[in-house]
Amino acid sequence: MSAICPECDSPIDVDEFDVDIGDELTCSECGSLLRVANDSPLEFDIADEEDDLDDEEEEKDVDAEEKDDDDDEDDDEDDDDKVDDE
Repeated sequence: MSAICPECDSPIDVDEFDVDIGDELTCSECGSLLRVANDSPLEFDIADEEDDLDDEEEEKDVDAEEKDDDDDEDDDEDDDDKVDDE
């Protein structure tokens, strides 16, 4: 089965049983990194490496926020232990 490279419009032959949606491959004509967008009919999207980097950065940001939230909870617990001497 073949599909068209969205970057250079060259046909790319692949065995439909060897690819799944989300798989990445490289166009032999232009060298673009492609991601399988659909398997019936077979279609490719351009897979930006920047998107992958952005996803990794977002995961790091979420982890950092969760850590900050945990620290805030610890601070709140410390406030409960304080007794006003008034």
